[in-house]
Amino acid sequence: MKLVRFGEKGKERPGVWMGDGRILDVRALAFHIEDYNEHFFENHGLEQLKQLLADPGATYIEAAGVRLGAPIARPSKIICVGANYAAHAKEFGHEIPKEPILFSKATTAINGPNDLIVLPDGAPVVDSEAELAVVIGKKASKVCAAEARNCVAGYMVLNDVTERITQKLKGQWFCVKGFDTFCPVGPFLVTPDEVSDLGGLHVWQKFNGEVLQDGNTADMIFTVPFLIEYISQGITLLPGDVISTGTPSGIGSARDPQVLMKSGDRVEVGIDGIGVQRCEVL
Repeated sequence: MKLVRFGEKGKERPGVWMGDGRILDVRALAFHIEDYNEHFFENHGLEQLKQLLADPGATYIEAAGVRLGAPIARPSKIICVGANYAAHAKEFGHEIPKEPILFSKATTAINGPNDLIVLPDGAPVVDSEAELAVVIGKKASKVCAAEARNCVAGYMVLNDVTERITQKLKGQWFCVKGFDTFCPVGPFLVTPDEVSDLGGLHVWQKFNGEVLQDGNTADMIFTVPFLIEYISQGITLLPGDVISTGTPSGIGSARDPQVLMKSGDRVEVGIDGIGVQRCEVL
C-alpha cells in the first residue's frame, strides 16, 4: 500500500493512493482512523486499511489536483544518520564513521512533498539531501537486527534541507536542519511488501533539472536493520517515529562551484519505487 494524507495544509485526511487516479478516503468509512499517527500504527492500523480496500462501500476521490501533505502526522521524533555513505562523508570532510552519527530534526520542520521550501533570512548557503526514511510501526526497544524489519511500517522519501554556514562554523546541527519546511517527506508511505530490495534503491536529486545526486542504498555504510538495532538499544522508538538513513554524495554545497538554493529554484528528490518530491524554493 501507499499511504497518503491529502487536503489543505493542517487539515489533511488519511488516504490510500490507488495508482489509478484515485485516493481511498479512509475517514469517510472508518471514522475512528483520525490520522496516520502513533495511535494508528500501534493499533493495527495497516491491517484495518487492507480491510477497507476490500469494502464495497469504500469512498474514493479523484487524485488530480489534490494537494498531498506529509504521509504521516507529526511523529514523536525524527532521528537522522550523518555520513552514512562513504563518498558523502569524504565530500563533507568527514572520516568514514565506525558507528552511526546521529542527530535529529525538529518535527515542526515536516513539510509536504510538493510544498514550498522557505529559506530563513540570512541563510545564503542552503542545500538539500535526498534520503530514504524508515517509519517505525510498533514500539521498539533493544531490538536485534534480525527482528528489526518486523518493526517497520514503511518507507518514504525525505529531503534533509540544511543551512550550512552555522553548521560548519558553529558545529550546530539541530537548528540548521530544523527550520520550518526543512523536512519535506512523502509523497507516499510505502509499506514493506512493496519494497522488494531495500538494499538496491536508486536515490537521486535534481536541481532545476540538473542531476546532483545519483546514489544507491547499496552504498550505505550502516543498513536499516543495523540502524534500528543500534538506536533502539538506548532510545525507545515509538510507532510513527522516523529514521532518515543518510544521503549519497553530490550535494550542492560540496560542488565547485557550489549549487545553492535560492528563491525560484525547483528541487526534485526521489527514490525509485518510493516516490518523487517536487518543491519550489521561496
